Amino acid sequence: MTNPQNPPISAGWTALGRRVLIASALAAASLGNALAEPWPAKPVNIVVPFPAGGGTDAFARPLFALMSKNSGKQFVIDNKGGAGGTLGAGVASRAAPDGYNFFMGAVHHAIAPAMYPKLDYNIESDFVPVGLISSVPQVIVVNPQRVPVQDLKGLLEFLRKNPAKLNYGSAGNGTSHHLAGELFKLQTQTFITHIPYRGAGPALQDLIAGQVDLMFDGLGSSAVHIKNGRIKALAVASDKRAPGFPDVPSSTEAGVPSYQVATWYGLWAPKGTPPALVTAMQAEMKKALGSDELKASWAGLGANPPSLWGPDFGQFVGSEIKRWSEVVKNSGAKLD
Repeated sequence: MTNPQNPPISAGWTALGRRVLIASALAAASLGNALAEPWPAKPVNIVVPFPAGGGTDAFARPLFALMSKNSGKQFVIDNKGGAGGTLGAGVASRAAPDGYNFFMGAVHHAIAPAMYPKLDYNIESDFVPVGLISSVPQVIVVNPQRVPVQDLKGLLEFLRKNPAKLNYGSAGNGTSHHLAGELFKLQTQTFITHIPYRGAGPALQDLIAGQVDLMFDGLGSSAVHIKNGRIKALAVASDKRAPGFPDVPSSTEAGVPSYQVATWYGLWAPKGTPPALVTAMQAEMKKALGSDELKASWAGLGANPPSLWGPDFGQFVGSEIKRWSEVVKNSGAKLD
């Protein structure tokens, strides 16, 4: 007699089961073969969601150039700027999760959820966190011909005597440059007009050319222009001075101790990327970031060395999303 709790398996279901098992075995074998190959076996694509010349690019190019040299395979930077870095992030989220597509984002992507209500990706659920690449304080920089002040105190005096006269450029709506400017205005009770660009590179070029007055930039992209005198740094948004810039005071020293903003950059893989390939990427990154060459380069850009990988980096990103959501709410920042 047939046990009603254990009915017989029909021939049809048995055949279907065999097909499922065979398909699973073939998929596992294919994945095993892929992971058994040396990685990388072909060029690796890195989406950078801003135009060339900005902070993300300033760290991406030396890092991936050295990784190309070390591995003998090309790590190709694919600049896809627009919409405050969210356009490129959306493209990267839909890339094949095969270990040959990665996304280099930044603090901007922790700000975006509070600024853009209809993003076509989720930085936490559509990506796998790989690791932190660098972290630099924001720096307040001015065009010295347009803003003839010598320090942050002088800037505040100028702003209060000339309300609404100055403007500041940013890498786009919802980026750290934008929010750093709005936070500065909130904390100092001043007003500066926001002018969004499609990336820090174009904004910096207009700052140098005198088309905009100042920027709240990531130190990495402003570094070379500060050193050659094209723009003047008034303060770094930190409680201490930045590596490589001993002559630029911290915001605490300059009299605005509450103003502390850092720009960080990190790497993600599309959701579904095999863990072994994520680990392989991390190994290549650690090798490059641990080199004397990049340590010196990062110090020259005012960057602190990275120390967050995988889930720890993911948790950090989650905490940053919460932090910047509060800043957006309290500052009243909005898309221009």
